[in-house]
Amino acid sequence: MVVNELGATLRTWRDRVDPAAVGLADASPRRVAGLRRGELAMLAGISTEYVARLEQGRAATPSAQVCASLARALRLSDDEEAHLMRLAGFATGPDRIPRLVPGSLRRVVDHLGANPVAVYDALWRLLHWNGLFAAVFGDPDGVPADDRNALLVQFESRNPRVRQTDAERAYFEQSLVADLRATSVRYPHDPDVAALVSRLAGNDRFRRLWALRAVAEHDSAHKTAVHPRVGDIPLDADVLTTLNTDLRVVVLTPRPGTGARRKLDRLG
Repeated sequence: MVVNELGATLRTWRDRVDPAAVGLADASPRRVAGLRRGELAMLAGISTEYVARLEQGRAATPSAQVCASLARALRLSDDEEAHLMRLAGFATGPDRIPRLVPGSLRRVVDHLGANPVAVYDALWRLLHWNGLFAAVFGDPDGVPADDRNALLVQFESRNPRVRQTDAERAYFEQSLVADLRATSVRYPHDPDVAALVSRLAGNDRFRRLWALRAVAEHDSAHKTAVHPRVGDIPLDADVLTTLNTDLRVVVLTPRPGTGARRKLDRLG
């Protein structure tokens, strides 16, 4: 039922988009009022076959990232995008951690091109990032969506493009775990919280910090990006929490007096 409703909704929204408004006007006759499937696929960066399968109810529901791409291509409002996310199974009820990045916030992030910027949810899942973030730390598209989580990266894999002193690492990990503890209290019935804690419990450092039961909001950090072309980039990270969505916008700025600004400009 959800898949069929999703397909019907996508088809209706596709039909209403004026091709000329997205730069696709041509002289050839059209059998559809709005975008062709291939045109929507091109604008969203997915295959035409996948669009057809979604509309016909023959595909699994799309990922949050695909939903965001479809929303941009279809020029959906924030309310419509939230509806699309719900149809795709990304419910944002009071018991679940919000994961929808409003189009307005994505536009702000995309225009902050002078600094690496990323958006995380309250579980520290990476949801959106700008081009400079990908250039500095590596493109998250190359990482499975389930592994794009700051806690998993820190305690399981450690991004080779990030270096921290022992003091920076200790503070960062304590702060992240205390923030996760606070999230677990705010969303006690979200199964994703329990699943993440269970997965991380295999790590000794996490287990020790979790046992402290410290509660705090993670709001800043220091780290050095290690880039293969420009070398070390010392950065300060500040976390901004959005109203009513519990999303975390992480803005990374060059540490003064280090030459980091010049290196970011080269990568940008």
